[in-house]
Amino acid sequence: MFSGLDIRDRGEGVASSEARVSDNHNLLVVCGRCDTTNRVPRDRLHDGATCGSCKQPLLAGHAFALGRSNFDKHVAGELPLVVDFWAPWCGPCRMMAPAYEEAAARLAPRVRLAKLDTDAEPEIAGRYGIRGIPTLIAFRNGGEVARQSGALTLPRLIQWIDANVA
Repeated sequence: MFSGLDIRDRGEGVASSEARVSDNHNLLVVCGRCDTTNRVPRDRLHDGATCGSCKQPLLAGHAFALGRSNFDKHVAGELPLVVDFWAPWCGPCRMMAPAYEEAAARLAPRVRLAKLDTDAEPEIAGRYGIRGIPTLIAFRNGGEVARQSGALTLPRLIQWIDANVA
């Protein structure tokens, strides 16, 4: 297993100016567990990179939770990120959840999947104009690249992600 180089960014800023931007050989990947930014060689992405801080897998193939403390940091990451805007009371959201988790496993490490509870984080949902849930937004390098409203089956979900971010 390859351990990512922890550049010690936990929201207070990046360790050095050269660490702010990756080069052609490295990607900056934010840990879904501890939110530490790690530098990972592109050619080692499939080798089971671990976080330099918490030592957990960086690209474990599970959807992870986002909130106000880490949303912007993960969206700005260099790997494509798909965010499921959902709520616990939403039937279609709960119905799509197993497919979303399976898609996270199948698409790792080239695409990361995360979830944002719109009831817990209404200001982020408002910022993105979320009117109905579930809504999926695909991000690349901090910008929105695609949006899909409504629940999707696993094949349709993977097809939508492949068509828009992979």
